Order: sequence, then structure tokens, then C-alpha cells
Amino acid sequence: MSSLQDLIARNGRGERVGSYAVCSAHPAVIDAAIQEAVDDGWFLHVESTSSQVNQQGGYTGQTPQHFANAVHSAARLAGLSPERVLVGGDHLGPYPWRAEPASQAMEKACELVRACVLAGYRKIHLDASMACGDDSGLTEDTIAHRAALLCKAAETANSELPDTLPPLLYVIGSEVPAPGGESDSGGRPAVTPADNVHRTLETFRSAFAQRGLSAAWERVIALVVQPGVDFGEKEIFDYDRVQAQSLSAALPSNHSLVYEAHSTDYQTAGALAQLVEDHFAILKVGPWLTFAYREAIFSLSSIERELLGRGKGYRLSQVREALETAMLQNPVHWRSYYQGDKDEQSFSRAFSYSDRCRYYWHESIVQSEVTRLFENLSTTQVPLPLISQNLPSQYEAICAGKLQNNPEMLVQKHIRNVLRLYADACGVCRT
Repeated sequence: MSSLQDLIARNGRGERVGSYAVCSAHPAVIDAAIQEAVDDGWFLHVESTSSQVNQQGGYTGQTPQHFANAVHSAARLAGLSPERVLVGGDHLGPYPWRAEPASQAMEKACELVRACVLAGYRKIHLDASMACGDDSGLTEDTIAHRAALLCKAAETANSELPDTLPPLLYVIGSEVPAPGGESDSGGRPAVTPADNVHRTLETFRSAFAQRGLSAAWERVIALVVQPGVDFGEKEIFDYDRVQAQSLSAALPSNHSLVYEAHSTDYQTAGALAQLVEDHFAILKVGPWLTFAYREAIFSLSSIERELLGRGKGYRLSQVREALETAMLQNPVHWRSYYQGDKDEQSFSRAFSYSDRCRYYWHESIVQSEVTRLFENLSTTQVPLPLISQNLPSQYEAICAGKLQNNPEMLVQKHIRNVLRLYADACGVCRT
């Protein structure tokens, strides 16, 4: 296992090594990521976004302390030692409060950053790239100065903690994809011009220096840029390394800084490997993991109906119906994303790459149906032909003696299939 800073230095020297950051607060996703790290002899790199987790609870109802405690507790139970767990914050800034005046939004953003650091987060993405309610426009200079303000809050909080902790690391950038990905332009995103890299770094370095944060600047490990990858409701924009060649070569040559690539979900294994080779050494993944969770749950629902739905006295679960009900009752998380007529929107709510249904798994009406699904399938051994029909990779793993035939392990395996692509791309070799 290597530290993140060591991986960055090695990547800068030309090795194909990197780190994938699991940006999700879903317990099943975190459990799968923990088990992947345990089996790989690697470290867990997991991050919460400012929308998922914040001092007001976020859409998951968790504060940073709750989230960090849950991650460390689950890791400890799985046998992953604390020094192999890196908890970070993604898009930490005014995003959840962007409709408010900038002064109010930034005050809350600083509170969030402080809460994250005090909760033990050691990697902070300082993201002030979105306009607030009273912003008529947003320059890179303004973004940089707001990021420095967030950094100051983080450094002040960090001074209250023991100095034996690992260093507090930062990620910066002004050309930052929206949290959760999802291209809304209808076309392929433009690659960040290589000329922007030096200007952005100098703008942020100056803003940090003006607030007396030169020491913190030395712990900036990554710059967020757009390598030309993204996904939309029904489409994926694949990485084209030819188009990103100039950007890849534009990093300073001191081997202490890499690019952080957001919205890498649904990229091919080859594209992920190329991204790491081209110094996009921190790969963010989130929606693809809850997309995989949804796929597995829907597949188990099909198995349940086939196995138990023939007058055997079971009350079958209604996961998809409960999910649809929850989304229709509170459309705030999907309404502005899904276009088309009633049928098209219904399809997207269930199957879109955007995976807006991830905002609803924590709802009680959905959780109760998922629990019933697992309970129903735990009363009997699921026949292997049904697993082969609905979850073929899990079938192969069971036949090879590598997977238990129970609902929780079937779901975890489906999520880990995605995580394995990222681990391979980052040069993680099984121990």
C-alpha cells in the first residue's frame, strides 16, 4: 500500500499508478469499496459531496462526523486499519447554498469545511466554482479567493487537531464539472486548454499567499480540469487521449501535482487506464456505483418474482414501485434533469446513466422494500440457473467458489465489478 502523495509522485515519474475516489454515501457502496480495499491490500479512498453530507445533514441526513464515523466503523469491522482509510470531501464549497447571497453561502461553506476537517477528513476539494445568488458573473480570481477562504477555514480547524495526523491535502480548480457529473450541454465537453493550467495555478497560488497560506499551498496535490469525459441521461462521452494530449503534458514537472478527473463514470477499462497514464491520476467515481447497486437490486427483484411469486404465501417486495413513488412525491432531485414525455421520464427515473434515483434509496418506503427483498430471498437458496439468468458474473464467481450465494454478497459483487475496473486502471495488484 502507498500513500496518496507517494502515488502522485510515482505517477509524475511516469508510472501508471493512481487512486480512485469513491464518491458515495450509500452504505452498500462503501461496504463494497471497503471489501475491495481489504482483498487488494490497498487503502480505501472515499469522499462525500457537499450535497450528500453537510452540517445540515445533506440529502442523506448525515453530518461529516456521522459519515466519517460510519466509514471508519465499517472499515474496522472488515479488518481495515485506520491508517488505510482516507476520508475526503468532494465539491466542498457553497454549492448546496448557491441560491443565497455569496456572503451567506460562503459562511456556510466555511462551516462545512471546518466540520469536515474536525471529523477527520484529510483530503479537501476546495470548490467555489459555482455562482451564488447575487453573483452577476464569476471570474477565476473570485473563485481562487473564495477557495483560499475555504482553505483558511480548513487550516484553522486543522490547528485544533493533533499534529500526529497525516497531512491535510487539497484539490483546487476553476473549471470543475457539476457535482454528480451529467453533461447538460447535449454534446461532448471541451477539453481544458493547456494554456489554462499555468494561469489557474498562479491565480490560486497568489490567492493563497495573500491569506498567508503558502504552507497549505505546498499540500495542494491536484488540479481539477476537464479531460473531455462526461455522461448524460442516455449517453457517455469517452476519453480521447489525442484531444487531451496537450493538457496531459501541461502539468508542472515537479512530480507533486496531478490532475483529478471527475465524472469518469461509465468509461471503458482502457479509457480509465489511459487517463491514469496521462496524469489524471485521481479518478472520481460515484453514480456508476449506485447505478450498479440499482442494477443488482432490480435483478434480485426479478429473481424474487420468479422464485416466490407463484402463490407460495410470500408478500413480494415492491422496490421499484416504492422508488418510483418516492421520486414522484419529491421530484426536486430529478425534475430538471429528465426530459421527454411521461413514459420517457419514467424510463429515466429507473435506468438513466444520470442515476438520479440514488437520492432516494435512503427514503423509508424504499428501505423497507429493500429489506423485504433481502429477507424473502434469504428464506431459500436461490437456484443457480436464476442467478445465471440475471447476474451472470456472480454465477461464475459462485461456481468458482469465490462468492457466497446470498443476496447481500450478490449485490456487493456487482458493485465490486465496477470498482475492479478502477483498481486495475490505478495499478492496484491483488496481494
